[in-house]
Amino acid sequence: MELEFVVPGRTPGFREDHPYQLAIVGGGPAGLTAAVYAARKNLDALLLTKDIGGQTLLTSDIENYMGYQYVTGRELAAKFEEQVKRYPIDVAVGEEVLRVAREEEGFVLTTAGGKRFLAEAVIVATGKRSRPLGVPGERELVGRGVSYCAVCDAPLFSGKDVIVVGAGNSGTTAVVDVLPDWRADPVLVERVAAAGDKVRTYFGHEVVEIKGEERVEGIVLRDRGSGTQLELPVQGVFIEIGLIPNSELVRGLAELNERGEIVVDCQCQTDVPGLLAAGDVTTVPEKQIIIAAGEGAKAALSAYAQWSAMKSSRRSWWTGSPWPDGAKWLSPARGSARRHW
Repeated sequence: MELEFVVPGRTPGFREDHPYQLAIVGGGPAGLTAAVYAARKNLDALLLTKDIGGQTLLTSDIENYMGYQYVTGRELAAKFEEQVKRYPIDVAVGEEVLRVAREEEGFVLTTAGGKRFLAEAVIVATGKRSRPLGVPGERELVGRGVSYCAVCDAPLFSGKDVIVVGAGNSGTTAVVDVLPDWRADPVLVERVAAAGDKVRTYFGHEVVEIKGEERVEGIVLRDRGSGTQLELPVQGVFIEIGLIPNSELVRGLAELNERGEIVVDCQCQTDVPGLLAAGDVTTVPEKQIIIAAGEGAKAALSAYAQWSAMKSSRRSWWTGSPWPDGAKWLSPARGSARRHW
């Protein structure tokens, strides 16, 4: 997907070492929605992202996003991109933020390319990534038969024997994607059952090894009950065993739960003043596109509310003490109740 952000009154791109009021990290539904809301509130904002769309790009059929009876993930991501282009916000595409650090009265964001960005407040909306199996042969054969995206790669395996690892919604959806002509029933599990002898299930098994030299040639399974191993000749392995939060950039700075999700309250605020988070990377339940978009909007509005309150009280986001002239952010009320997800 080619990305050209052209907005009225703003040269496309970004300003390194410019002290932005708000930096938004992530280009999925949460980050893009936050960008639109921040721009509409006239915040001097920067969007930093590796790509536009995030996990939405890996979704095939979307039937539960309001306003669309049916839309593909790529089509919806293109709509998000189109709307962001309408607003005067700096955008740095292809920039992966490796670290967010608190420094004096703001944040420093460091990218994989060595760039350095400054912001008074940050919204982390980095989403999640596919969880690997961690078995021999997996890493060596990625892109050569091992895939984490059935939506992207299923057409490449037409007429071939493949295995889908994972029995949740992602795994079941992958089975549907691998069999594109299979559309009879609306419920995913019913679709799998309706496939008859096209699909064999191996419940209670785990993957031991993925075999192959230049490409995937087979997979070894082990029965968790009996310990018996079984080798299947397959040409493709679709791994759909869940997602890992992309929260490493704030590890050691913000509170994370046992799953690595960023702990936020109902206003998308973390335990660090000025640091907010939204979308799948947070503790907010139910990882859905429509929920992520709503949380992105809420995070931007929460940041703006803090900025507006500062203008009235002229108190520091960091210390609660009065700012000198030109200062911008307000600290949340000390001792106030914070409801966590």
